[in-house]
Amino acid sequence: MANDTHSKAIGYIMWIFGFMGMHRFYYGRQLTGTLWFFTLGLFFIGWIIDLFLIPGMDRAADFKYREGRIDYTVAWILLAFLGVFGLHRFYMGKWITGIIWLLTGGLFFVGWLYDLWTLNGRVDEVNRGAA
Repeated sequence: MANDTHSKAIGYIMWIFGFMGMHRFYYGRQLTGTLWFFTLGLFFIGWIIDLFLIPGMDRAADFKYREGRIDYTVAWILLAFLGVFGLHRFYMGKWITGIIWLLTGGLFFVGWLYDLWTLNGRVDEVNRGAA
């Protein structure tokens, strides 16, 4: 059975903002995502090269993470565009931290950065527990 946890289309949409590493975080590459975040996609050179690497990153993420009741793409869209309001946390059923994020702007933006690092793992944990 095919495991399709991440979307290439969403990966390319996030690549548009990739000079900040968003697509790398989406595919579970936190270290290079952080490097892209602080160096503007390795001074835009790495960002352009990533245009061709996204299909491989997508396959690796599909292999690493498990499908389940929480959709990675929905969680990432909510984090990327509305994360400071905690909507991705509400979506995952984490009501208390969702309310905290809502009232504090994603714990004053630091929590949003933390979620970039940990969202794939938390979704995977929920999906594996539900299986």
